[in-house]
Amino acid sequence: MSLVSLNGLTVTYGGNTVLSGVSLKIQEGEIVTVVGPNGSGKSTLLRSVIGALKPSGGSVTRTPHLRIGYVPQKLHIDPTLPLTVRRFLSLPVRVSDTRASEALEQAGAGNLAARQMSGLSGGQFQRVLLARALLSNPQLLILDEATQGLDQPGSAAFYQQIEKVRQEIGCAVLMVSHELHVVMAASDRVVCLNGHICCEGAPEHVASAPEYRALFGTGTQGALALYRHEHNHSHDHDCGHDHGRQHEAAE
Repeated sequence: MSLVSLNGLTVTYGGNTVLSGVSLKIQEGEIVTVVGPNGSGKSTLLRSVIGALKPSGGSVTRTPHLRIGYVPQKLHIDPTLPLTVRRFLSLPVRVSDTRASEALEQAGAGNLAARQMSGLSGGQFQRVLLARALLSNPQLLILDEATQGLDQPGSAAFYQQIEKVRQEIGCAVLMVSHELHVVMAASDRVVCLNGHICCEGAPEHVASAPEYRALFGTGTQGALALYRHEHNHSHDHDCGHDHGRQHEAAE
């Protein structure tokens, strides 16, 4: 069953079209990773799925009463504010100790309840944000570059936890990432976005080009990346690119 269906989604800001004609379905239990260069509309796509943005054209259909959990790219908390992890999970709506403990365990952060938020490492902080997103027992878990700033082992461990969460609660996962070297193994489908869907398919197809594998194998943060799409898989979208054309992506 489709949890979310985008049909010809178009989003325009101040006369600039950010997304054009995007059609995409998110099915129950699948992990979908969205990749693309800066300014390609990845965050706009997520905000449209959540319902925070109204489409300029096309439609977004969600299954009735869809429960969505969201893990942001960043969340700033005043480091001088005395705030434990347990108290953070009850803002703004109080949750029971039992539910908070369950969510922390699911996120791989079961020993952090009494810790101060300001004293957490980057990886621990993201797991607490994941726990917060899991409080509602989501049918769809959305992550917007949730591992930005983590080192490669930290990112890999976080995505392994996401796969474990999917197995345990059966939720679908929609995530934006530039780290294909760690998300490939966990993704059922990869969607390449550049204002429109230029390519989508199984990870092994998207990763088929040697240049692509070489790029995401090194993953130097901030480097200008050249990667190649080998359009040897079927999809319903017109890429608008020649086969094997290189695209530049700044991480």
